[in-house]
Amino acid sequence: MFNKMIAGLLPHFPKRLIWSFSKKYIAGAELKDAIRVSKELNAQGNMITVDVLGEFITNLDQADETRDEYLEVIEEFEKNKIEGNYSVKPTSFGLLLDEEKAYMNIRAVVAKAAEYGNFVRIDMEDSPCTDLEIMLYRRLKGEFPNNVGLVVQAYMRRTLQDIENLMDIHSVKAPTNYRLCKGIYIEPEEIAYKDFDEVNENYLKDLEYMFQNGIYAGIATHDAFLVDGAFKLIAKYNMPKDAYEFQMLYGVTPKLRQRVIDAGHKIRVYVPFGKDWFGYSTRRLKENPNIISHAMKSMLYRG
Repeated sequence: MFNKMIAGLLPHFPKRLIWSFSKKYIAGAELKDAIRVSKELNAQGNMITVDVLGEFITNLDQADETRDEYLEVIEEFEKNKIEGNYSVKPTSFGLLLDEEKAYMNIRAVVAKAAEYGNFVRIDMEDSPCTDLEIMLYRRLKGEFPNNVGLVVQAYMRRTLQDIENLMDIHSVKAPTNYRLCKGIYIEPEEIAYKDFDEVNENYLKDLEYMFQNGIYAGIATHDAFLVDGAFKLIAKYNMPKDAYEFQMLYGVTPKLRQRVIDAGHKIRVYVPFGKDWFGYSTRRLKENPNIISHAMKSMLYRG
């Protein structure tokens, strides 16, 4: 209850206070910060995916700004030879304002990445966006079969059916490609699993289906139980190293991340940056109020 109360007040806190515990999880406000952090992660054996912060915009000028910022990011990351790809949130490209405009904006980003033989991941947002984002993926994969992927969320009851329905655009030469995560948005029980064990069970069920059907899997989790479960499925199906990767957020569970690397698996770190770091941080803290307790502890016990 205390955490939820604090979470509701977060937008009114001084930015410097929010930044004191956000900086561990966000590369910074500027492109140069994302490049610096990404180079450091590459040197430690991690691939990266970069995300320009900003979602749920209010006008289409902002959507164009997001597109142009991503085009600049791609040019600079390729110039710096960073081993990584790009993640986009469709709402920051205008999805809820003008679906076709959002499609064209994201298409421009995917086309630029494809020029370099690179890849763009369409992030999955809350349930009002699910069908729209699946449609975006379908359209883009038709034109850029090896340069675009999607995020799917294990806590959504529909996810396995969505993956099965998308098998019509899957092929051996151009497999469907998903980042499988638990899911972070607050959704009603009728459409989302709420029980912790049930979410984990469905996560592994979704992952097993992906392995069984040759779908490229981005295994995105900070849960040691799921990491171990993924290890077992990889061994069970004798999965080749180029058929999957693990994914984790910047600043989260670094010891678990290193264990994955030490076990010989690929790992990609999600690196967010941008001027909207304050909005991103307060939204995430409101969605996960328990983070506040951990943040306060880290501030009080820095030694």
